[in-house]
Amino acid sequence: MAVVAITKERQGGETRVAATPDSIRKLIAMGLKVRIESGAGEGASIPDAEYVAAGATIAKGAAFTIKDADLLFKVRAPDAAEIAALKKGTIVAALLNPHMDRNSLDALAKSGAVGIAMEFVPRISRAQSMDALSSQANLAGYRAVIEGAQAYGRAMPMMMTAAGTVAAAKVFVMGVGVAGLQAIATARRLGAVVTATDVRPATKEQVESLGAKFIAVEDDEFKNAQTAGGYAKEMSQDYQAKQAALVSEHIKKQDIVITTALIPGRPAPRLVNAAQVASMKPGSILVDLAVEQGGNVEGVKLNQTVVTPNGATILGHANLPGRIAADASSLYAKNLVNLSALLISKEGAVSPDWTDEILVGAVVCTGGKVTHPALAGGAAAPAAAKPAAVAKAKAKAKAPAAKKPPTKKG
Repeated sequence: MAVVAITKERQGGETRVAATPDSIRKLIAMGLKVRIESGAGEGASIPDAEYVAAGATIAKGAAFTIKDADLLFKVRAPDAAEIAALKKGTIVAALLNPHMDRNSLDALAKSGAVGIAMEFVPRISRAQSMDALSSQANLAGYRAVIEGAQAYGRAMPMMMTAAGTVAAAKVFVMGVGVAGLQAIATARRLGAVVTATDVRPATKEQVESLGAKFIAVEDDEFKNAQTAGGYAKEMSQDYQAKQAALVSEHIKKQDIVITTALIPGRPAPRLVNAAQVASMKPGSILVDLAVEQGGNVEGVKLNQTVVTPNGATILGHANLPGRIAADASSLYAKNLVNLSALLISKEGAVSPDWTDEILVGAVVCTGGKVTHPALAGGAAAPAAAKPAAVAKAKAKAKAPAAKKPPTKKG
């Protein structure tokens, strides 16, 4: 019987856990034995007793938890001690942050483990249930509004009382991805007047469907600013200047600004400059979801609250999903359970089809090397496998000697 291990998260401030009692029951139903480090669920309010009731075994310490495990599920990348406890060929699935934490990735590769970066799960229809970036960004967008509302010294909805009327807060969301859309929906539920902007024209309809107003210079260039694949085209300097002027005028009037723009493997783009921050009203709030990659707002500081000379407040909270640890853990654990269906045979053996497009996209290291083409020094992506090659790969995967994926070749 294959063993999956879940250990405590040791990165500072991480409250999530990679398994819940519900996910454990599903893993056991797949034929797996589940071993959890004592105290792993404390940050998400899950005591050891609930894991035991679900059928898991509790172990003391990371080394005993990981020993002889075939799979290791985590939220963040394993630390040095955890990597040292891995046996060769163990499959490690986590939010490995491979672009920003290359040292941990190199150490994981050197150990002989197979690293699956949950961030790299392809965004295709059949992988939606495994998309950890989306599940966590959804909660981050919600929490960003809650944090902004808490810091804002006024009410969010319009209130009409005998003593007078309280105006609704004005919320501006910059970046309309998963987090941005949830931020719009949450701010609307709280009664705010919501506007949003994005460089992709297709997002206008999404924004308006949630009851918010779209802010952009909607000229001919903007209408053709998206490729057939759904990506934004680079805009002309003239358009960028016009859009910046529009946004600058809009920001002056806002009570809460939420920024959500992230680019994998690169510093976060600057959306709000110092002059725009300085133009905001005293008591206004900026919530920067991209702070861990440098931030969208000039002047933001990681895990700090910055009050500017003009009285605006910039919130730089890291790991917003971790501030809703129970729900974030539940969604992430479900992502891992769904991924496990690609890794485990009907008999409960570790038997992945390494030619599956989801695993091809998500595996970042194997055979002692970092192999993903998106990472520096990675090999080129493999060509699409022919049916015979797929059959051969499946046959090998069922054999005892084939517990690790083949190294990707150019």
